[in-house]
Amino acid sequence: MSTKQKQSQRHAKPFVKYQLDEAYDEMFVPDGKARSQYDALYQRILDLTQEELKHRQQEADLSFLHQGITFTVYGRNEGTERIFPYDLLPRIITAAEWSTIERGLTQRITALNLFLQDIYHDQRIIRDGIIPPELIFTSQHFRREMRGLRVRRDLYVSVCGTDLIRVPGGDFVVLEDNLRVPSGVSYMLSNRQVSKLVFPRLFSDYGVRPVENYGRALLSTLQHLAPDNRPEPTMIVLTPGVYNSAYFEHAFLARQMGLELVEGRDLVVHDNTVYMRTTKGLRQVDVIYRRIDDDFIDPLAFRSDSMLGVPGLFNAYRAGNVALANAIGTGVADDKAFYYYVPKVIKYYLGEDPILNNVETYILTDDKEREYVLANLHKLVVKAVGESGGYGMLIGPHSTAEQREEFKRRIIANPRNYIAQPTLALSRAPCFVEGEVEARHVDLRPYILCGEKVTIVPGGLTRVALQRGSLVVNSSQGGGSKDTWVLNEGVE
Repeated sequence: MSTKQKQSQRHAKPFVKYQLDEAYDEMFVPDGKARSQYDALYQRILDLTQEELKHRQQEADLSFLHQGITFTVYGRNEGTERIFPYDLLPRIITAAEWSTIERGLTQRITALNLFLQDIYHDQRIIRDGIIPPELIFTSQHFRREMRGLRVRRDLYVSVCGTDLIRVPGGDFVVLEDNLRVPSGVSYMLSNRQVSKLVFPRLFSDYGVRPVENYGRALLSTLQHLAPDNRPEPTMIVLTPGVYNSAYFEHAFLARQMGLELVEGRDLVVHDNTVYMRTTKGLRQVDVIYRRIDDDFIDPLAFRSDSMLGVPGLFNAYRAGNVALANAIGTGVADDKAFYYYVPKVIKYYLGEDPILNNVETYILTDDKEREYVLANLHKLVVKAVGESGGYGMLIGPHSTAEQREEFKRRIIANPRNYIAQPTLALSRAPCFVEGEVEARHVDLRPYILCGEKVTIVPGGLTRVALQRGSLVVNSSQGGGSKDTWVLNEGVE
């Protein structure tokens, strides 16, 4: 009998198919005993029949359906618009674990903002030889138009979603930063509403820290960007429109903050000032929470074929008459090749070692590292530096020889466009799948707000690779999510 079979036999129904391996398991220690913070959830699952668990999952699915909580999966024949897959078993994080995450993310966002301010002005970090200049100037997200432009409060990144994974030793490490237009926070908030619906007593008994104040915290972050001479600033959410995959989130957050949700055609620029068209005439806009990428935000400054942006917006921005969250050009700091240097960036600007480590990363412009990667594609993960959502990626152990040959050609043709990392054993958490509780790989995306102070709502979006054995958690690639419970101090 294998070790996995022995471990599975230690669990009662509905955990009979639950397997433990080298990956860190969020619920169980290696001998199969529930971790202390999961014990009450474990007992509650055992107390429920399979039919009761199915009924609660159906309740959750209906709640998402009635709220219209959707996302888009591209490239599927059966259609793109889907109800967001939700797993009803929460992921639980202790207060001590969250404290480390919070300190590490605060440190990271502080250093990244200092880096962006420097790279668009004095460029000391390049002159001092910490970062090679070609890394910055060849990044597709570096905006030369931002050189010398002073952004409001020197805040380039007001909203950030940083992806964390837990490695086999139990530590959280940073997988990547999302500084341009980070998405998914609406699912974090919706998951919490549904979690309270399906496990009301358990949630109440656990002592879970709230996430519902995210809308107020985001509003306060945007208000910090408003000019001092506008005591009642006009703030808006700018969306590409209803056909965008994250449109539900744009509308959701606008409602949460009590702000107008507008498209580019609803705005006009006169004398370097942005106005919103209303039934009462034009109204000056002070702060824009934009959910449109740099390329499309102003057809006069960037892509001339964009139908989504606002002609003249960049001139108004350059004149200091409107603030944007996030600033244009922030993508240079979430380029996956730049990620390699973030520990050095933290040390350079803050004089500190990183609280949250990076994943080991290979830079493919380096001849020796590229040679190693090309010889070991079968056991590495290769990522395109400018892609997101799980696109442009090769997972070596799950790839075919043909796919590896294709990526080999791509890397040789353009090594700057790729990085490689070891295939990591992401931690696994219990998920209710087809009537049984099984382990699935997960990551965690907390949301960081940087205004007058750094605010991190205690929780985040736990994304789940719903397919057995899969490491791809992105909803656009068929993943799902679950609620994340961060416990109060003293609750273990």
